[in-house]
Amino acid sequence: MTMNEKRIQYETSGTCSKLIDVTVDENNVIQQVGFIGGCHGNLQGISRLVQGMKVDDAIERLKGIRCGAKPTSCPDQLSKALEEIKSR
Repeated sequence: MTMNEKRIQYETSGTCSKLIDVTVDENNVIQQVGFIGGCHGNLQGISRLVQGMKVDDAIERLKGIRCGAKPTSCPDQLSKALEEIKSR
């Protein structure tokens, strides 16, 4: 991690995953996303899809996605983590 990068370890709520580890560069581009817990294949896919994406674009695409009857999902929790890292 360089000096200008930001990193967050976001504790999720209401999902199978328990933690999201996100690194964003100085241009608000997502460099790395890792999930602890949850559906490994799906979360690995989400992580690779958002890598290289602007934070605002990822938030717009992921925010509000639900998992079944749950009011949130792993992608929605990632959008919350990105909102938090953006505000730092």
